[in-house]
Amino acid sequence: MPNSLSIAVDFDGTIVENRFPEIGKPILFAFESLRKLQEEGHRLILWTYRSGRRLDEAVDFCEKNGLKFYAINKSYPEEDYDETISRKILADIFIDDRNIGGLKGWGEVFQMLSTEKTGTEKNKKKRSGLFGRF
Repeated sequence: MPNSLSIAVDFDGTIVENRFPEIGKPILFAFESLRKLQEEGHRLILWTYRSGRRLDEAVDFCEKNGLKFYAINKSYPEEDYDETISRKILADIFIDDRNIGGLKGWGEVFQMLSTEKTGTEKNKKKRSGLFGRF
């Protein structure tokens, strides 16, 4: 696994309970896991359906919970949105509650993506799962 990943993360149903257009309660360990992944050097991108005021509310909510994203609804901060091309962004990993099989628990997501070497099990075997094999 590369040392640093670009990780696109959905908001509603992934970081918080899905209560759109309101903001739901944080999902257990979401903010803690994302902050820790960010501390490890991973670039987090907020990738959400929200726009305008609703997007601003989500970004503010995340910042109040100690999470500031590398980019929001784009591949990198300097990118200008061009309506003539696809909105798909460039990311190594996408975390979304709409994955086949649903969203894994944040503890499991963290263990799959963390670059920390904690314990011999992680060093001995490669992990596989929803996010691919690494």
